[in-house]
Amino acid sequence: MPTLRDVLDHKAALSRADADWLHRLVGDWQMVADLSFSDLTLWVPTDDPPDDWVLVAHARPTTGPNFYHDDVVGNTPDPGRREILDQVLRTIRPVDPPQAESVREQYVPVVRAGRAVGVLVRHTDLHSMRQQGGLEVNYVQLAQALLRMIGQGAFPSELAPTGVGRGTPRVGDGVLRLDADGLIEYASPNGISALRRLGHTDQVAGADLSEIVTARLPTGVTLDETMPLVLTGRAPWGTEIETVRINLTLRAVPLLDHGSRYGAMILLRDVSELRRRERELMTKDATIREIHHRVKNNLQTVSALLRLQSRRMGDAGARAALQEAGRRVATVALVHDTLSHGFDETVLFDEIAVRIARATVEVASQGGARVAAEHRGTFGRIRAEDATPLAMILAELVHNAVEHAFDTSRPTEDGAPVGTVVVEASRAEATRAGDQPTSAPGGDLLTVTVSDDGRGLPEGHQPGTGLGMQIVQALIGDLRGEISWETQEPHGTVVRFVVRLRGLSAES
Repeated sequence: MPTLRDVLDHKAALSRADADWLHRLVGDWQMVADLSFSDLTLWVPTDDPPDDWVLVAHARPTTGPNFYHDDVVGNTPDPGRREILDQVLRTIRPVDPPQAESVREQYVPVVRAGRAVGVLVRHTDLHSMRQQGGLEVNYVQLAQALLRMIGQGAFPSELAPTGVGRGTPRVGDGVLRLDADGLIEYASPNGISALRRLGHTDQVAGADLSEIVTARLPTGVTLDETMPLVLTGRAPWGTEIETVRINLTLRAVPLLDHGSRYGAMILLRDVSELRRRERELMTKDATIREIHHRVKNNLQTVSALLRLQSRRMGDAGARAALQEAGRRVATVALVHDTLSHGFDETVLFDEIAVRIARATVEVASQGGARVAAEHRGTFGRIRAEDATPLAMILAELVHNAVEHAFDTSRPTEDGAPVGTVVVEASRAEATRAGDQPTSAPGGDLLTVTVSDDGRGLPEGHQPGTGLGMQIVQALIGDLRGEISWETQEPHGTVVRFVVRLRGLSAES
């Protein structure tokens, strides 16, 4: 299904500013559809004759039956509709054409800076209309007020947020209609319920909304500077009220007629349960981050103890073994350190890869020749279960390259690096069974190459016999992958491995 931007970019004869205005309208017109109990369609002129109009967006009401059941975006008008669209665009005036027995259509110019940039059509199935009562009458009156503002270029407001965010009130959550002085003229049943939960037990109609709210705010609370303007309907903003009883979000839509404000519509929503769940999630996230932080600290302590112990070892082999163990523990600590700064169980692995390579070459360069490290490509975001073994693999391969490919015992005369180790990563979605290193399903394929321009593989040497490479092969097996070594021309070594990563959104 084409998006609004797709249709506007390829068919509409509009400037970027006009297109942005239509995007704002579509981001906020769901309230108009819900208040009017009608489908809305947005038509714009094109520069592609003979199809001189195109339908670029469609909204269905959540408060009643739909007029269009199929997707209509991208349609062109029949001759009768084209004539009305041309008339509305030319005169910049709304049109209510003669209606069929069961259908009503209302054409409204979408005005920006005094020009019509499109036409909004309201489609109502009269046979399926709800029975008219107080709610329906007030909703339709509010919808007509917003349609008039669209035709005058006053809606949407450039100051107002658009779209439905987390906790943003909608028509079905509760509606209040205020007069110019901020007194409540009408409140929907859900709106009345929200005010009752706030603690207001008196008559709602005729009450002052700002007095209702401010009288029930906790003592000593700091008022949001936008709150008075929202509660009186003077500004198209939103605010949130938190009391002992309830968390309430409010959004004000000033009602204007030729620039003069004569009232406002307030949307309000009880978000107490939503905020409670958010607090629980924040507590859980904070606990997880604290666990990762403590694990990181403990691992760093173990690594430091191993280094201290190695310095007391008289046997060179034992000393080297303890140093290697400390380095491996420090690598795992690095992953937990990164996880402790995030809000989920995934990490951007490129930062870890750069830190591993930098730390490894710095250790190798102490008191000797410098080795340069380069990072190419991207690992992307990786789950914690994959990040730890992947960090271990990378650390072992980079360390192996620095240790065996170059002579770092003495620094070079000009201080230039004695060689370079390059870590290159590429990631692709596996869509065919042939793309997989094993038959295990799910996840992306990650290809990593660790190359150096050192002395290369010794003649007849079989990689993978040392402890480090045995650890690498075991971890690659756990990641359902494969590894290979080859000599690089004119000199050097290339190690390439391919692993399958777990999906980010679900457990593997």
